[in-house]
Amino acid sequence: MEIYIEKDYNALSKRAADIIALFLKENPEAVLGLPTGSTPQKMYNLLGKKCKNKEISFAKIKTFNLDEYSGLSPADKQSYHFFMNENLFSKTDIDIKNTFFPTDFKPNYKNYDEKIKELGGIDLQILGIGRDGHIGFNEPGSKFSSKTREISLEEITIKDNARFFKDIKDVPRKAVTMGIETIMEAKKIVFIASGKNKSKIVFDALFGPVSTKVPASIIQKHKNVIVILDKEAAKEFIKK
Repeated sequence: MEIYIEKDYNALSKRAADIIALFLKENPEAVLGLPTGSTPQKMYNLLGKKCKNKEISFAKIKTFNLDEYSGLSPADKQSYHFFMNENLFSKTDIDIKNTFFPTDFKPNYKNYDEKIKELGGIDLQILGIGRDGHIGFNEPGSKFSSKTREISLEEITIKDNARFFKDIKDVPRKAVTMGIETIMEAKKIVFIASGKNKSKIVFDALFGPVSTKVPASIIQKHKNVIVILDKEAAKEFIKK
């Protein structure tokens, strides 16, 4: 595991964008696994600028999103389809036909895993982490052998995501997520986390017991992981 600790969120985002850009230059037809959320937003913005400046190209890239809310249309501003189009796809030369979301395969979600395999597997998976240790929407208790499926969201996840909605009642209670086994089959993982509210769970994920109580802890078992944190997210283990 390779760990970078950056001074702040902007530096974290730049480091992540630079690492991913280099990967794309070396692998111009790569298959990417992508997250949503506030942490990767700046990173996506920087990748979009690199593409505009013709430093990199997404023309032959294929992407698989980690998750999507159940019941939201792709045009809904709270959907992850919309988020990805707004924050990355519309800023690059990617062919939208090469972007995939698990809900596109409803109700046969196993076909999502099959599509990933059909395209040669995920070359680079980008991951964030929830305050309860989830990756994708694999909540605590999710089996490490899990595949793409629909799940019910924990209350802490609903509360954390409520900031993106007008009312907490509007937050979907279910989502479709790439499974933990599917995530772990990626050839390379870039794990990013920002903010002091993530410091305890980041420590548990990287240095605590590997347990389904903290789904992200499974990345300790992956052979090719780059971790990028800001100082706030790294506080818990810096002080130790």
